[in-house]
Amino acid sequence: MDHDVVVIGGGPAGLALACSLRGTGLRIAVVERQPADVLANPPSDGREIALTHRSVRLLQEMGACQHLDPAMIAPLRAARVLNGRSPFALSFDPAGGAQDWLGQLVPNHHLRRALYRTAFEAGDGPAGLELVAGVAVDRVRTGLAAARVTLADGRELRSRLLVAADSRFSKVREQLGIAASINRLGRSMMVCRVAHDRDHGGVATEWFDHGQTIALLPLPGRTSSIVLTLPAGEIERIASLDRAALGAELTMRSAGRLGRCTVVEDPHVYPLATTFAQHFAATRAALIGDAAVGMHPVTAHGFNLGLQGQATLARLIREAVSAGRDIASALLLRRYEAAHRLATRPLYTGTNLLVRLYTDDRPLAGVARHAVLRAGARLPLARQLISRSLMQR
Repeated sequence: MDHDVVVIGGGPAGLALACSLRGTGLRIAVVERQPADVLANPPSDGREIALTHRSVRLLQEMGACQHLDPAMIAPLRAARVLNGRSPFALSFDPAGGAQDWLGQLVPNHHLRRALYRTAFEAGDGPAGLELVAGVAVDRVRTGLAAARVTLADGRELRSRLLVAADSRFSKVREQLGIAASINRLGRSMMVCRVAHDRDHGGVATEWFDHGQTIALLPLPGRTSSIVLTLPAGEIERIASLDRAALGAELTMRSAGRLGRCTVVEDPHVYPLATTFAQHFAATRAALIGDAAVGMHPVTAHGFNLGLQGQATLARLIREAVSAGRDIASALLLRRYEAAHRLATRPLYTGTNLLVRLYTDDRPLAGVARHAVLRAGARLPLARQLISRSLMQR
């Protein structure tokens, strides 16, 4: 057997699993079609990750936090939800007061770089860990004895366990015969970093307005990430504007809540789709990250659930290694699937219901949204429960 674990996908979930399994003595390979230098120094993709308390703890335990520049981390002090032109806002605050935080906002490419350094450069280096970069996967096969991965250049890797971490449109998942519910929403998300006149106070704003959804995410200083969701064609038009015109457009669409916006980084556009795999495991194989669950970004939990899922799988693998058991037994994989399904299904379903309610532009839906927000404001216990869910303390 060439390896004990082969992870396909060198994104955050795949790298995090490699980090979590360091020190187990297992022979691990991470396969990624991007070149190694891109993994080591990924370019900015415009996305900001809202880390929960649990995710921060997991990153600290694997040693990744020490590779994050503190100047790039912005505390998320509170969040508020707006509906249309109503002045009413439903607010969520941490229970610990002004010094507490709901989450921490970190640029996605900084997280990826920190995870790469933790896996391949930090401490004892890549002992037992191999990076197979710059090559795509041609096909995968699994059986009772082993999993086999054939690369595009003809090489074959064999392992006891195969882990798919290759995006929400996972080719590995498809070859394993695992179906998935894929919902292409017909809308796109544009993310754009801006400087602005007013202080955001560390408060994130999610505003469901007529025909658009816009989020204002607080970054260090007087900068924010504006996340605009519209039909795909309209987003492409806006993203093609020059920086001056784009800044004016975002100032108008955010109703000047942050004052005048000035674009400081070119925008990035992502088509929106959600996915949920029918199973998270197969014979000698497991799905993690977006290959298992691809969340809508509105609740900012995609990265956090991916990090949580790999941690669950890593814990079960470590227990099996300590007990001398098979790290890819059917029982172990069933336990992983049951735990991760319990952790993700309610949030995935609830998020999709929320998105449907708040992107419905019919008058009756607007009334229902206003009623839900008003009801939430009168139920402090419900707000506390939602805040705790957002924080994953």
